[in-house]
Amino acid sequence: MSKHLCNELQKLRKHLLTMGGMVEEAVQKSVAGLLERKPEIAREVVSGDDRIDRAEVEVEEECLKVLALHQPVAEDLRFAAAVMKINNDLERVGDLAVNVAERAQFLATQPPIAIPVQLRAMADAASRMVRESLDAFVNRDVEAARRICGEDDQVDEYNREIIATLRRAMQSDPETIERALHLFSVSKYLERIADHATNVAEDVVYLVEGEIIRHRYHHTR
Repeated sequence: MSKHLCNELQKLRKHLLTMGGMVEEAVQKSVAGLLERKPEIAREVVSGDDRIDRAEVEVEEECLKVLALHQPVAEDLRFAAAVMKINNDLERVGDLAVNVAERAQFLATQPPIAIPVQLRAMADAASRMVRESLDAFVNRDVEAARRICGEDDQVDEYNREIIATLRRAMQSDPETIERALHLFSVSKYLERIADHATNVAEDVVYLVEGEIIRHRYHHTR
């Protein structure tokens, strides 16, 4: 690898991780805005989405420049390809955090509704999966990446339990229906965040081992 290519790949890695930090913060704030009924925190997530979008475009442009100017091969090519895919997944996580934040803003204006305990656990799990998938990327830790992929089933189970709980709540008190539907949406958004974290983990396996495992962990979705 030339010194110039090495520098470009390091810069690419740094910019991707900067974006990852913004996305992690957006997820955490969106959940805090929901659970703590703080619309001002949720608004920060919505207003900050443009920064994430710009970061995604910048990383993609840098990737394309590396591919065009240096024509990397083998592991360097896998790195550039993985970064492009991870970049896209992170941008989607940012969008989903905005969706959660928008629901949080609405619910903060309504009478409180009991939040299923599984939703808190699900939010913790999804946020942790995003953070750990990025750590696996930094450390090229295949074992951690595969473990993260396996954690997605638990998130799916939380989602099913939340839906069942909210259905019972709506049946027992029809006045909760609108608020419960917003929590339905939050649960789905968190489930999708976990899906994207799983995608990142799968790309870590591809980066390190050159093996595509994308559909092996999607059979229960």
